[in-house]
Amino acid sequence: MTHRLVLLRHGESEWNKLNLFTGWWDAELTPLGEEQATAGGRLMAERGVAPDVVHTSLQTRAIRTTELALHALGRSWIPVHRDWRLNERHYGDLTGRNKAETAARFGADQVKVWRRSYDIPPPPIAADNEFNPNDDERYAQVPAGRLPLTECLADVVARIVPYWEEAIVPHLRAGRTVLVGAHGNSLRALVKHLDGIGDEDIVELNIPTGEPLVYELGEDLAPIEAKPLAERYLRSPSEIQAAAEAVAREAEGC
Repeated sequence: MTHRLVLLRHGESEWNKLNLFTGWWDAELTPLGEEQATAGGRLMAERGVAPDVVHTSLQTRAIRTTELALHALGRSWIPVHRDWRLNERHYGDLTGRNKAETAARFGADQVKVWRRSYDIPPPPIAADNEFNPNDDERYAQVPAGRLPLTECLADVVARIVPYWEEAIVPHLRAGRTVLVGAHGNSLRALVKHLDGIGDEDIVELNIPTGEPLVYELGEDLAPIEAKPLAERYLRSPSEIQAAAEAVAREAEGC
């Protein structure tokens, strides 16, 4: 039996556009981000990809993206599950800072370490950071001691994999097509797990916004075919490469 999994990164957010470190801050989609989400849904409809159940983070930009995609698919009625473990990486005290200004203050090399190393997180978020998201009521039920103050990608992997096993795998095993609407880093963490990508290689991977990424999984829930990630998207590899390069430029503050 083949199991189908669809990963969808949210569309452009207001803070993406402003070149700010976003992380757990609840930025809304821009009009372009809404268009990207709708286009992703239309593309799934054209290719006959019909999700039966959805998993999203607790962040509005991922929730709104999946809502728009499902509306375009005519499947707004399917069950939805939300969990903080699908949230974006927590950027600690970088949250709310302009990327270019942060590089000027701390040095481009230091910021690159915080952004791109696998296991070195940024400084923990300070109590006086006006964009501290940790007191948001949506996180009131997160178990004591598990609410992060900062994260590296390794930390995201550590929370994503248990959620995958506990919540997503049972739906796949039941024969459902699962759509996961999440974020650049939480989806990178899941892709790392699925494809067995090494710690050094995963930090260079970029997930385009609003582009459905489709996995066909076997009984062992490993990808049936070993192929470049760009070939798993519904658009052509050349289009995906261009979209990924645009994400990389944005991440670097270009």
